[in-house]
Amino acid sequence: MPHTKRLTLDTQDLKFKRDWTKRTFDLLLATIGLLLLSPLLLIGAILAKLQSKGPFFYKATRVGRGGILFEMYKFRTMVANADSIGGSLTTYKDTRVTRIGRFLRWTKLDELPNLINVIKGEMSLIGPRPEAPVYVKYYTETQRQVLQVKPGMTGPSQLANRDEEEKLKGQQDAEHFYITELMPKKLDLDLHYVARQNIASDIGWLLKTLWVLIIKK
Repeated sequence: MPHTKRLTLDTQDLKFKRDWTKRTFDLLLATIGLLLLSPLLLIGAILAKLQSKGPFFYKATRVGRGGILFEMYKFRTMVANADSIGGSLTTYKDTRVTRIGRFLRWTKLDELPNLINVIKGEMSLIGPRPEAPVYVKYYTETQRQVLQVKPGMTGPSQLANRDEEEKLKGQQDAEHFYITELMPKKLDLDLHYVARQNIASDIGWLLKTLWVLIIKK
């Protein structure tokens, strides 16, 4: 019994150290990122405001660690009433996306406000894709293990599906295709990440993201 208790304490200690290291890593880089990228954030805010009437931020409800809901900040890329005239998915050449919005999406400027969520502790720089509650309800018990960690700005499934709108192109029922085909594949990648995550792999995924954004764009 004492041996089992000791193992439990050691596991909890390792988990605490891992979480502390990841949080420090996130907070440090997100703060530096906000400071260095402030000119781009200003440009993104101006473009989001110029595209059409409405706020420059879009607050998307997402499911975070432990199943807790939070508002994920993005620059708005659609018309102001987009939620009331279409589904949760953004399909290929979605008419709700404005011309400026397409530019923000292509450059990924629309996702820079996620840094605010990282600083608030709702997201991590690297982690599973943040998903909407309407889709999380379809998760199996195994798939719900991705909710053991914070969702990330980037990560395996985000990089593998950066052309998601193209993958939904031509689908008669995009919602059904996403739930039955695309989402399970994304979750497989995220589950693999959760099982093997460490600070070294996070640095690796961050470098891969920068490579894709800067070199392969």
